[in-house]
Amino acid sequence: MADENIIEVEDIHFAYGDNQVLSGLSLRVPRGKVVAILGVSGSGKSTLLKLIGGQIRPQRGTVQVNGEIVNELDNEGIYALRREMGMMFQAGGLFSDISVYENIAFPMRELTDLPDELIHRMVLMKLQAVGLRGASTLMPNELSGGMARRVALARAIALD
Repeated sequence: MADENIIEVEDIHFAYGDNQVLSGLSLRVPRGKVVAILGVSGSGKSTLLKLIGGQIRPQRGTVQVNGEIVNELDNEGIYALRREMGMMFQAGGLFSDISVYENIAFPMRELTDLPDELIHRMVLMKLQAVGLRGASTLMPNELSGGMARRVALARAIALD
C-alpha cells in the first residue's frame, strides 16, 4: 500500500450479528489531511473509527494505519498505534470528574514523559487553538455542547 496515505481501508466488511454495517468499504486518507466522516445514524461511522483504532476487527478486508496492518497487530501493537492518533466521537467522551485542563492534559500525562511545564504550555496552546483559552478551570458539566466538542477536539489533537 502507498506510503503517502496514513490510513488505507480495503474491502472492509463488518456486521453486528445479522446487521451488515460495512460491506466492501475502501478508503484512503492522505498524510496531512483532515477528514470528517459523515452519514446517517447507523451507517457505520463509529464502526469505521473503531476498526481504524483497532477496537474491533473486520470480518473481511484490511485496515492499515501508518504502514501497520491494524487487524494483524497484537494488543501491544494496537496500544502503540493508538498513542499516535486522536479520535473524536460525537459525545466527546470527556471525563466528568476532572477539569477541562486535566481532560486535555490526560493523554500527554498518560502517553508521554513530558515535563509538567511543557504539558501546561501545550494545554493552553490547544485551548487557544479551539477558542477556549479561558475555560481551563471549568468542569465538563459547566460547558455548552459546542464547548464540550471543542474541548474533545483539543484533547484529540493534544499529542500533535
